[in-house]
Amino acid sequence: MNRLKYILMVVALMAATIIVDAAEVMPPDSVLRRYAAQMLMVGFRGDEVNDTCDAARYVRDLKVGAIILFDVDLTGSATIGSRNVTSKERLIKMTRQLHDWADYPLIIALDQEGGRVARLKPQYGYQPTVSAAFLGRTDCEDTTRYYAQRIAFEVAQSGVNVNLAPVVDVFNPNNPGLGKLDRCFSRDTEVIARHAGWFIDEHHKQGVLCALKHFPGHGNALNDSHWGFVDVTNTWQESELEPFQKLIASGDADLIMTAHILNRQLDPDLPATLSHKVLTELLRDKMGYEGVIVTDDMYMQGIIDNYSVENAIVMAINAGADMICVGNNISTGFEANRPQRLVEVIVSAIKDGRLSLQRIMESNARIARLQRRLIKE
Repeated sequence: MNRLKYILMVVALMAATIIVDAAEVMPPDSVLRRYAAQMLMVGFRGDEVNDTCDAARYVRDLKVGAIILFDVDLTGSATIGSRNVTSKERLIKMTRQLHDWADYPLIIALDQEGGRVARLKPQYGYQPTVSAAFLGRTDCEDTTRYYAQRIAFEVAQSGVNVNLAPVVDVFNPNNPGLGKLDRCFSRDTEVIARHAGWFIDEHHKQGVLCALKHFPGHGNALNDSHWGFVDVTNTWQESELEPFQKLIASGDADLIMTAHILNRQLDPDLPATLSHKVLTELLRDKMGYEGVIVTDDMYMQGIIDNYSVENAIVMAINAGADMICVGNNISTGFEANRPQRLVEVIVSAIKDGRLSLQRIMESNARIARLQRRLIKE
């Protein structure tokens, strides 16, 4: 990284933290938009970028906090290589440009769990991966570290600095979105925490941060929240919190991703992503997590079947979420101006009192701390 740009990033992040501590009056709209944009993780179409593309508007102009990449465009042809990842060389070129546009440490994220969920596939020039279920069954530290190191190296090499992995949900073979896809290490929470810790450690060695998912535990769900409402009240067990708690205690929880599941054992009314009882009272106050909470995609049917996205985003932030994932790659279709529109939704909610400025600035402070960990001189 250019040394001057490095220094400017550090100064900007320090200034943002000071503003968070000292603010007493409502900032101008331009500042509110910057705060709101930093709280968005957004996706775009295409495997190359230029000065007039959507990605440029999101990063250079709007200054979103994070970009999320995919290799399959679910709003289009849904074929391999139809979205952002088509080859290693093209991805490196694209992420380099994205970072160059940002005057802040841009988060670039993707899901590289290994096995069935891997955006960096052999078809694009990457090494084959194995599933979390395979690693859990093998239960060998050397094996898990070997495959995690390969994943982490290629993620970092590609200009990506956050891996939306590992899954620390418990294995249930009847779970259509997780267990049936071999995305979980084990039924045993000790095994889950152990392998997740090794996976994360190998990523940290490569300068890549990780997101634990899906809080407070999606493993025993019998439906997939991508496609509809999911209630885990009768199947969830309190032990599903244990991997999260162990990784928080060990300092390995860089980010935690929420689940769009209703669990009446924790909140009788609201799904976890929208629940203050789950995200603030449980995860922050009781479990002691101080890092960034990122939502799963807010356009999944588990949310939009019951809430407008605009209201749900306000509810998620009030619940304690710091970063709102809007991949623009789901059944509702691609909308080029969606990030800009959602920034205005957040700004309007601040100005009319549905969101407090303090709540917004708390999230920006957590995001700034996370971004400082990504700066490499």
